[in-house]
Amino acid sequence: MAATTTKLKTIGSYAAIGDSFTEGVGDPGPGDSFLGWADRLAVLLADQRDEHDFRYANLAVRGKLLDQIVADQVPRAKALAPDLVTFCAGGNDIIRPGSDPDDVAERFEAAVADLTGAVGQVMITTGFDTRGVPVLKHLRGKVATYSAHVRAIADRYDCPVLDLWSLKSVQDRRAWDADRLHLSPEGHTRVALRAAQVLGLEVPADPDQPWPQLRPRGSVDVTRDNIQWAREYLVPWIGRRLRGESSGDHVEAKRPDLLPL
Repeated sequence: MAATTTKLKTIGSYAAIGDSFTEGVGDPGPGDSFLGWADRLAVLLADQRDEHDFRYANLAVRGKLLDQIVADQVPRAKALAPDLVTFCAGGNDIIRPGSDPDDVAERFEAAVADLTGAVGQVMITTGFDTRGVPVLKHLRGKVATYSAHVRAIADRYDCPVLDLWSLKSVQDRRAWDADRLHLSPEGHTRVALRAAQVLGLEVPADPDQPWPQLRPRGSVDVTRDNIQWAREYLVPWIGRRLRGESSGDHVEAKRPDLLPL
C-alpha cells in the first residue's frame, strides 16, 4: 500500500485527450459544458494532493477522428508534459462503414509511442462491449478486434489500461444517454471510478455495483422509445453525415491548459 501511495503522489498533473467520450458528452455541466469521466477522475486524483497542488487539462473534442486527435491534441499534450495522459481515440473511426480496426490500431500505436516518450504515464482505453447497445451492437466484432490491439499496445509500451469491455455495469441502458451513443452521468461516474482503480486509488464506490431492479418493459414501450430515438437523434446524425459535418465543428477544447483544480 505504501508503494501505491507514493506512486499516486507523483500524479500532480493530468491531461485528457480524445473525442466526445472524454469531453464528457452526456454528462451535463455548468452552462453548455459537459463534465464526464475524465473531469471526475481529475477530482479523484486532486483529492490525493494538497489543496491547489494538482493541475488538469481536457483537450478532447466531440466528433474527432483518430488522425485529428493525433494532429491537434497529441502535440499539445506533449507540450504540457503532464504526469498522466489518458488517450482514448479511434471509436469514431471504427463506426465508419468500411473502416479497418487493424489499420486504426496501427495509427493509434504510433501516437502512443510518440506520447510515452514525452509525458509521465499514458493510460489507454479499450472499447465498450456493444452487444446491448442498439446503435452499435452490429459493430461488436470490430470493437473487439480494436480492443485486443489496444491491450497488446499497452503491453508493449507499459501503459495502464482502462478496460471498458470488462466493465459490466455500463452494459445497462441506464449507463447511456438518450442518444444511445454517449454515456449518462451515472455511466461517466462508473468509468471514472474504474479509471481511478486502475491507477491504484481507493474509490468511494464500486463501479460494477449492481443497478436497482427495473420493471420489465413491454414491446409497446420499446417501440415507442425506438421511434422517439430515431426522430430526435438518428435522423439528425444521418443528416450531418450526408452533409459532411461533425458535431465537433467549431467546438474548442473546454480546458486547453493545465489549470489548478
